[in-house]
Amino acid sequence: MQTALLTYKEDDLVLNDLFQAYFDARKNKRNTINALKFEKHFEHNLFALHDEIISFRYEPQPSICFVVDKPVKREIFAADFKDRVVHHLLFNYLSPIFEKLFIYDSYSCRKGKGTHCGIHRIDHFIRSCSDNYKKYCYILKLDIKGYFMSINRNLLYEKLQLTLLNQKNQLHFNLSLVLFLLQKVIFNDPTENCIIRGRKADWEGLPASKSLFCSGKERGLPIGNLTSQLFGNVYLNDFDHFVKKELGISYYGRYVDDFVLVHPDKFHLLYCIEKIKDYLKDNLMLTLHPKKIYLQHFSKGVKFLGAIVLPYRIYASNRTMGNFYNAIENQNRVVRDHKPSIEEKSAFRSSTNSYLGILKHYKTYKFRKRLIKDNLSAWWWNYAFLTGGYAKFELKN
Repeated sequence: MQTALLTYKEDDLVLNDLFQAYFDARKNKRNTINALKFEKHFEHNLFALHDEIISFRYEPQPSICFVVDKPVKREIFAADFKDRVVHHLLFNYLSPIFEKLFIYDSYSCRKGKGTHCGIHRIDHFIRSCSDNYKKYCYILKLDIKGYFMSINRNLLYEKLQLTLLNQKNQLHFNLSLVLFLLQKVIFNDPTENCIIRGRKADWEGLPASKSLFCSGKERGLPIGNLTSQLFGNVYLNDFDHFVKKELGISYYGRYVDDFVLVHPDKFHLLYCIEKIKDYLKDNLMLTLHPKKIYLQHFSKGVKFLGAIVLPYRIYASNRTMGNFYNAIENQNRVVRDHKPSIEEKSAFRSSTNSYLGILKHYKTYKFRKRLIKDNLSAWWWNYAFLTGGYAKFELKN
């Protein structure tokens, strides 16, 4: 790719943007080893990274690979902190451009468009389509098989490049530089020279469709990178418009690779399944998951993003509540034989509050109260207290 020298003004802008990207990247990451190592001499490290970028010498570092079990088993590639700064730099450049192109109802990795937004929008779709549960309407929920591992990197880059070239007169950054960074991030193979954390047994039970080690050449993006989340939305953006415009589905929402269509005609939704299957295969080289096709009358409800949406009510899923119980049991083991350290107390607060933050959006007060009173070790009450009616834990001084 042809590279162009940056002007002094562009050079200064990149440096300013890089500092902002660094501050964004270190949020909630300041206690990690990589972040602390970078922060110790962060000005020197940022200037060095700046020189690598503007001279088109930037190369991604090896990632750390591990497997997590919650909420489901996934393979994660954690990028080096320096690379995370670059990811945030790209996100800050690209997100404002693509926000104008995305449909309203894609909910992942967008400000104000998280899981709770998605859940309540689906509830709104059902109420609107059924005229507040007075008329027939049906819910179709679909899923893409091994989505992130199936993304074609060449096709993704072409989509990004075409969009940027079409808007090159409106860009406030150096196009050649951003295209260079996009190439480095998209076509970097994180499986090469990666550092494996954990045991080989951790990968047992993980389907091949969920592992980058099995995705094949020029396919797959690492789960765990900020850019992967943005690219996931970019890759399916044309598909979103196809569903709404070509298939005539007004009530449509998508979170990553889970999407829901609501329509009064059941047979039209059956027709949509085949059209969607063909579109994904022919245009995006993706496969509709054959075992995750859900089509039901609205009265049966739908499970979406950790919640169960039913007429007049929304419940938290059993898996979410079960995970909260397991989290409490794990925290009880911490205080079983020693006084918790500052780090362990902070981990307790973060873990419990993450579940309380989710559950307080639903009618779960009695469940939260019963679970905490009956299962939380009495020792934790020496170090923490509840506020807001079983809504949040605070640590005692």
